[in-house]
Amino acid sequence: TDTEVIAHLIDSLYDGDLFEAVQGALAQLHGAYAIAVLHKDEPHRVIGARAGSPLILGVGRSEGEGAGENFLASDAMALAGVTDQIVYLEEGDVVDVQLGRYWVLGRDAQGALKPVTRPVRTVHAHSGAADLGPYRHYMQKEIFEQPRAIADTLEGVEGIVPELFDGVPAGPGETGAAAWRVFKQIDSVLILACGTSYYSACTAKYWLESIAKIPTQVEIASEYRYRESVPNPKTLVVTVSQSGETADTLAALRHAQSLGMEHTLTICNVATSAMVRECKLAYITRAGVEIGVASTKAFTTQLAGLFLLTLALAQSRGILSAEQEAEHLKAMRHLPAALQAVLALEPQVISWAEDFARKENALFLGRGLHYPIALEGALKLKEITYIHAEAYAAGELKHGPLALVTSEMPVVTVAPNDALLEKLKSNLQEVRARGGVLYVLADADTRIETGEGLHVIRMPEHYGALSPLLHVVPLQLLAYHTACARGTDVDKPRNLAKSVTVE
Repeated sequence: TDTEVIAHLIDSLYDGDLFEAVQGALAQLHGAYAIAVLHKDEPHRVIGARAGSPLILGVGRSEGEGAGENFLASDAMALAGVTDQIVYLEEGDVVDVQLGRYWVLGRDAQGALKPVTRPVRTVHAHSGAADLGPYRHYMQKEIFEQPRAIADTLEGVEGIVPELFDGVPAGPGETGAAAWRVFKQIDSVLILACGTSYYSACTAKYWLESIAKIPTQVEIASEYRYRESVPNPKTLVVTVSQSGETADTLAALRHAQSLGMEHTLTICNVATSAMVRECKLAYITRAGVEIGVASTKAFTTQLAGLFLLTLALAQSRGILSAEQEAEHLKAMRHLPAALQAVLALEPQVISWAEDFARKENALFLGRGLHYPIALEGALKLKEITYIHAEAYAAGELKHGPLALVTSEMPVVTVAPNDALLEKLKSNLQEVRARGGVLYVLADADTRIETGEGLHVIRMPEHYGALSPLLHVVPLQLLAYHTACARGTDVDKPRNLAKSVTVE
């Protein structure tokens, strides 16, 4: 592997000084890496270096038990219970860690290493987040934590004000960028994200264009950075990431900045991440630590943050009345209770999962605002059950997917009571007429009833613009319980990692 090659390279350059050997090896490395190097001849010394991938230094106690200890890790959570004093190493940094002391060296404009000072931050990462409690898996725990995560994310939101998105101060005594000033200078939005975060961004596009009336593009980060695009310096570039360290999203952000798009904002779950440090503005979701690889509570809290951004932009453009603001805020405050009501539907979802566990393919359908939710449902199912799942806008059925419909292809449909309901009912009839078996998440006021080949879980009454946050929860539970029935590794599905810090 590349890791073994690096070790051999450093060994070939070692001549009694580990730092010099590592420095020589770094000059020959290309791409992303975060390394910590030890040598048997220098047992009390570790050299760390990062480029592209995250690396942090944990500063140990100066006295008492553990005095003189220092630590290297990729994330503050790894050091929970050991130290809360963290130094975030910047791009290209090298750190020389010895017993009781350390030196950080950064790159100057010519790429040469020079001693630098990086601030020590106090970061409270709770190891208790790793306790399963009464749950079988972290994913199940995190699904059921969503009401609390949403409540925490919205804590302190008394009204829609730009200050909610002000930049995070770089250090003590400093202030972040002012969101109101940025919002007044933009005429469009570009959202960059990967995976589940991309689907939250796709949902936000509907909100931003229908409520804030602002033109919005959503791009897969790994695609955007490698294609020619037409930059607009008046665009607000929004990145969405749970970890704030997603390599492709960071690279896409830097690409946008290199094109002259300086108005940047991130929706992120980690306040100390590279994404937050590199964007002018930020909204920090409070999902808490998410351990399961398949994202759940990070997704719904991203949606909450993106909806707040929609309202803030609508207000700054003068198209959000006081009555509309009050109505939206009331709906957001009621979200935790609405999510609890949806979680109570778990027994019905389990009965669906028993059917799905015997299948190898599934089709997901949605329309409008809920099409991205169908995409997210399909992603969850394929991630942890290894069942091949595809999602389509329901209006596309006759353009190809209908050929797949048989009695062995379950069709999951998101059916809110919105303006597109009658169109969706027509799509359902097309599936039933061809012998397809439907599994429908229907709002209570849709009058869609269970029948032959038609399984219905009745959701609460339609929840308006925030309906996607409710409809995604049964899809998360469906994937989870199907995976349990199939005996797969729910929290660590094959071939996947929690935070994708490589391209």
